[in-house]
Amino acid sequence: MSARLLPGAPVAEAIFADVTARAARLRDRGIVPSLATILVGDDDASAGYIRIKQRQAAELGFASPHRHLAADTTQDELHRVIDEFNADKDVHGVLIQYPIPGHLDYDAALQTLDPDKDVDGMHPLNMGRLALGMPGPLPCTPAGIEALLAHHGIPVAGRELVILGRGATLGRPLAMLMAQKRPTANAAVTVVHTGVADWPRYTRRADILVAAAGVPGIIQPEHVKPGATVIGAGVRYEGRRLLPDVDESCAEVAGAITPRVGGVGPTTVAMLFRNAIQAAERAN
Repeated sequence: MSARLLPGAPVAEAIFADVTARAARLRDRGIVPSLATILVGDDDASAGYIRIKQRQAAELGFASPHRHLAADTTQDELHRVIDEFNADKDVHGVLIQYPIPGHLDYDAALQTLDPDKDVDGMHPLNMGRLALGMPGPLPCTPAGIEALLAHHGIPVAGRELVILGRGATLGRPLAMLMAQKRPTANAAVTVVHTGVADWPRYTRRADILVAAAGVPGIIQPEHVKPGATVIGAGVRYEGRRLLPDVDESCAEVAGAITPRVGGVGPTTVAMLFRNAIQAAERAN
């Protein structure tokens, strides 16, 4: 058996089409949606991610103000830039590119950000909104996974969804999101992690398995229930080489699986802009 592939590109295209239409409606009212970015230091990969987001912003009809701070920027200087974007009514969303230099406190910077401008959906207030099922920006990768499953017609409601990984940016918020009572969620969710001695006992019973451990190749065919849907969300980089959690041989056991490249990634970027357009609409 060879699994059906679940690419992220068509999901992202559908989201971008919706965002483009909503941005056009705002511009018709004289409002230009805006996603500001902050880069600290000279990390090549981070700079590349910022360029990608700026190009996408231009294609969607967004303004994209940007501040590039030196690697030796102080915490106070970083907070001052965040405060400037917080106070600017023409800026609707703000992204602090992660990682930042080690002498800076990313969590403190995030807490300085206006929660309604938090396009990553990771501000503590927004995580609380998610836990309570209240409206607000959603963490991008978990929201992208929900959209990917819905787009490809994978039934979720009432099914057993197991997440291998408990990280604050993916495993934990995904569990809260997919347990909520919605047609595209409402799953029986189990969160397990590599500190559990017999974690494969849980993954082998999953109708939908989400690998979010950040351990290359940790999911092998023997860890997958035959016919299950497998979402590879955890990755690690070795230089520029992407090392996914899910071994490619799992496609011989799974019923549906994300590709090694181009699965969850495109949906994550799309959700960033969906959060930004929602922020612009709320502000106006």
